[in-house]
Amino acid sequence: MRFDCVIIGGGLAGLTAGLKLQSKGLDTAIVSTGQNALHFFSGSFASMQEAPAEIIELFSAAGIKLHYEKGVRLMPLGTFRDAELSLEDIELFKAPKFAKKALVVNLSGFHDFFASFLAEGLEKQGISCQIRSINFPELEALAKSPSEMRSVQIARIMDRITDKVIREVRMLLSDEDAVVLPQVFGLQDSAVIEQLRKGIPVRVVFAGTLPPSVPGIRTQMLLKRRYEALGGTFMASDEVLKAHLYEGRVHSIATRNLDNHFIEADNFILATGGYFSKGLRSNPFGISEPIFGLDVRFDENRSAWYNPSFAADQPYMKYGVVTDASLHALREGKALENVFAIGSILGGTRPELGTGAGLAIRSALEASNQILNIK
Repeated sequence: MRFDCVIIGGGLAGLTAGLKLQSKGLDTAIVSTGQNALHFFSGSFASMQEAPAEIIELFSAAGIKLHYEKGVRLMPLGTFRDAELSLEDIELFKAPKFAKKALVVNLSGFHDFFASFLAEGLEKQGISCQIRSINFPELEALAKSPSEMRSVQIARIMDRITDKVIREVRMLLSDEDAVVLPQVFGLQDSAVIEQLRKGIPVRVVFAGTLPPSVPGIRTQMLLKRRYEALGGTFMASDEVLKAHLYEGRVHSIATRNLDNHFIEADNFILATGGYFSKGLRSNPFGISEPIFGLDVRFDENRSAWYNPSFAADQPYMKYGVVTDASLHALREGKALENVFAIGSILGGTRPELGTGAGLAIRSALEASNQILNIK
């Protein structure tokens, strides 16, 4: 098989690059092992300080509505964080005190939503809170097993009983001017979010739960669907085992599912993520990139990898693959002419591109532009 570009990694960075290149007429393939950081996506894109028209248009074509405004968003434990670009169901506030009284609603048996922490955090901002739980018979089968009573499984049911949710919440309301619900709605259809907001007569705010993230999984499904509709090839549940290099270029890769059949391409994009998705691997002696053997920037003193304070930024999260100014990956100090590294595998090596989801998007667009200029 041969493509114009092969993207290794099916998370936010890989799908964004795939959508950009495929929409411009290139024949691309994405090789994805499975779970990625989108399953933990908060719904807001860090490091997007300017309204990015291109990404809003790209996501809109996939059925993902984004909104941009400077403000703060409510975090799962009742704290607030600065945010700008976000999914439509992530509301941003001009100030943390977004209401006088709030009703915090949980689902009976759902332990991944921290209602008491949320209420405590809101009380600190001057918002009076009441916590209530709703028992839905439709969830009883899930509640029998803690491993089943998770956000995604719940969302599959909640989207079918939206009208019932609205009725139950309305019955609980007294004089509150806001209601906080767990983020377990709109997995298959984001229109459910707007239905809840229209049906409940006060401000409706959705707060995150423990992973997996319902908005994140919905985002991945919609991006993948759009990518395939454009003609892209998505190789799910596969893993790149090795690459074939010659004179500073990669000519092909081998994957677990294709046995001895190689995938050739003019260009390759590495978007395998960090330690979570095994894009980077560590041992007592160092940190490595397993597919191409790329140069990785890290402190050789292992004791410097960690900060004893659990809440502090951990130094090892800033270690990543080294690239040149055009995001070409370096191997033994030399740039591979047709290999680009994007997303969290960069760690903190390219601070000008930001962090988190912002780094994923900005590096994906930059690498895509480089390839389009090559073409």
